[in-house]
Amino acid sequence: MKPSSLFRLLALIGAAALLTVGAASAAEVHVMISAGFHGAYSELGPAFERASGHHLVTTRGPSMGDSPEAIPARLARGEAADVVILDGGAADELGRRGSVRPDSKIELARSLVGMVVRQGAAKPDIATVEAFRNTLLATKSIAYSDSGSGTYLSTTLFPKLGIADQIAGKSRKVRGPPSGEPVANVVARGEAEIGFQQVAELIHVAGVTYVGAIPAELQPMFSFAGVLTSTVREPEAASALLRFLASPEAAPVISKAGLMPPSAR
Repeated sequence: MKPSSLFRLLALIGAAALLTVGAASAAEVHVMISAGFHGAYSELGPAFERASGHHLVTTRGPSMGDSPEAIPARLARGEAADVVILDGGAADELGRRGSVRPDSKIELARSLVGMVVRQGAAKPDIATVEAFRNTLLATKSIAYSDSGSGTYLSTTLFPKLGIADQIAGKSRKVRGPPSGEPVANVVARGEAEIGFQQVAELIHVAGVTYVGAIPAELQPMFSFAGVLTSTVREPEAASALLRFLASPEAAPVISKAGLMPPSAR
């Protein structure tokens, strides 16, 4: 392990230990999480477990959409969860439905929507709104996710640009993990010329080239948030997990995953 990685790990473990002082005993915390924050969570979660003694039982699913694996659908079916980590707007909607405790919501990161092409392909120009629009019209095929970013693109951004009808026939919605795959995988196989998803879900996928974030004027600026469910069975341990994920010590891991931690804004 590199010294910098070791120091970061020790800092994370120390932060988790401080945030869980006073816990009566080890608990099993059930977490539902969407793909966008999972990269950071996959490193932060084990550090929390080592320091706290708590055990995380994790289920993945989209923040929204019509997939039966989507977090709102899972909660509606009565699947057990103490914590959900997902798109901030989706968390607010779950609060309105009574599925989560709105007053427990903690923002963990912000995220941008980005674009990839197949490795070796030329990078299209998306530096300005007009260039981005022209790229969408010129490309032969487009892929986007079935969750938050794809919903924004298909229902808000493409109509706003006045091109929804022109690109509908060459656009494809991709079902995400756990039963599906990242949009970048579809692009890597050559099944779509360009693909859109949140940056954290694009930058570490083999076989693609990251082109960049879509223009700032068009960004929805997604957030990821953690919130306790209305049926939480381990509230103290679940709250400790959220405090840890939002702590300054977690920020370098969140940044490495392609997200913007709260402390960076």
